Amino acid sequence: MDALITDEAWDTRTSGRGDRPLSRALIVDDHPFFSDGLASILTAEQLVCSVGKVSSVPAALDDLRTNPDTSLVLLDLTLQGEAGLSLFRGLDEMGLPVPVVVISSREDETSVRAARAAGAMGFMPKSSGRRTLIRMIQCLRGGDLFYPSLQLSGRPPEQLTPRQLDVLRLLADGLPNKRICQELDLTEHTVKTHLKAIFSQLGVHNRTECVAQARSFGLI
Repeated sequence: MDALITDEAWDTRTSGRGDRPLSRALIVDDHPFFSDGLASILTAEQLVCSVGKVSSVPAALDDLRTNPDTSLVLLDLTLQGEAGLSLFRGLDEMGLPVPVVVISSREDETSVRAARAAGAMGFMPKSSGRRTLIRMIQCLRGGDLFYPSLQLSGRPPEQLTPRQLDVLRLLADGLPNKRICQELDLTEHTVKTHLKAIFSQLGVHNRTECVAQARSFGLI
C-alpha cells in the first residue's frame, strides 16, 4: 500500500490537469487501511468527486443500486469468504455497465487474465505507484483498457465485418457453433473461420475472453 500512496517520481503539480474528475468511485476491499489510503489519493488528485467504500460483493451491489451513477468500481480480487470477480455476475443481472478495474496484491498472469476474461476494464497491482493510478484513470477516460503487463490494445478493432459481428452477438448469447450455423445459414467451417478471425482481432484465446473483451469495447 505504501507504494500506492507515495511515488516520489510523480510530480503532483501535473496530476489531474485538463481532465474532469469522475463523478464517483466505489472501492470494494476488505482492508480499511488500504481503502482509506486509496480514497485519499483519488480525492487529493481530483480524480473523482466522491468515493464510496464497501468490504464485500453484496454490499457493493447494494451500494450500486443506490448510486447507479457510479463511474468506476475498484475491486479487490480476493475478499473474505468470496471471490471478488463474482461481482460481475451481479452487475450482469442488474444490467449495470459500470466499468470495473481490479486492484489486487496478486500480480500473476493467471489472475490478470481472469480479471480480463470476467470483463474488467483493467488490472492494477496494489504495489503500483500513484502515477500508475492516475494513468489508469486517464486511460479509462479515453475508452482504453488498462492491462500494461499484457501489452493489450485498448482500442476496439476496426476490421470486424458485419457477418463477424453477427457471429459475435450469437456467441455472446451462448449459442454453440451448430446453432450459429443454423441462425446465420452458414457452414460450420465458415463459422469457425469467423471465430478464428474474431479471436485474433480481439486478442483473446477462448469464447469467455472473447465475450468479455467484446463487451468491454461495446461491440455487444
